Amino acid sequence: MNKELHYILRLCHTLCNKKILLQTSTLGLSPGQPKILEFLEYHNDCEQKEIAKACEIEPATVTNLLARMEKARLIERKQLDGNRRSLHVSLTKEGEIVTKQVLKIFEEVKKKAFEGFTVEEQTSTFRLLTKMFDNLSD
Repeated sequence: MNKELHYILRLCHTLCNKKILLQTSTLGLSPGQPKILEFLEYHNDCEQKEIAKACEIEPATVTNLLARMEKARLIERKQLDGNRRSLHVSLTKEGEIVTKQVLKIFEEVKKKAFEGFTVEEQTSTFRLLTKMFDNLSD
């Protein structure tokens, strides 16, 4: 196996994503939607542009994802103060139920990824990956 950092990180991301998408697709979710639901779990009733920025998704892509999620009754979008350019997004009751299932899937995949790790190794991994992310975010 290639031992380069970019290669290992890409493989881990790909495998993690595959495991998540395999399970979330059974909930009727398409790629991109699980992370939006997770974001809304912690930032409900936020603007679409906040979702795009936080989830690293292009605004046009977020609009399409949200339209499908609205059609599936997972979210609702509404204008505040008559501003048509600023839509606020919130979870519906159905969206809250599906979000709980998504978070459970995320937890299961994390548990699998950390099999055989000590608590200290898990903490160090998060700390180091966060530091790496911060370095690359410049």
